[in-house]
Amino acid sequence: MTNTNANTQSLHPIFYPATHYDSPTRVLNDNELSAPEKRVILSSWASDMYAVESCPWLREIPGMSHTVQLADILAALRKLDGDNDDDDPPRGGGVPMRLRRPWAAAERRAA
Repeated sequence: MTNTNANTQSLHPIFYPATHYDSPTRVLNDNELSAPEKRVILSSWASDMYAVESCPWLREIPGMSHTVQLADILAALRKLDGDNDDDDPPRGGGVPMRLRRPWAAAERRAA
């Protein structure tokens, strides 16, 4: 684990984001960061390397005093991309259609 220096106040927030931000919303609301910088911070927080063992929906970020829900990080990334809809993900079911067997009809006719 990285030992964060007490003098991190003078560093740019992108170097030690957890010492400057305590939530994805704070990252989004920082006007000093560009959109790509915000994306870097949020994407790094969403990384599996910060996943809490046996709780993959939580992220434990070094320097932060609490865990963060992955859903909150992903929602912030969607908001950053301008995608604010909360639609359900598309349902599955396309795979069987793509795996049609064109020879099956010929086998039925031959029988």
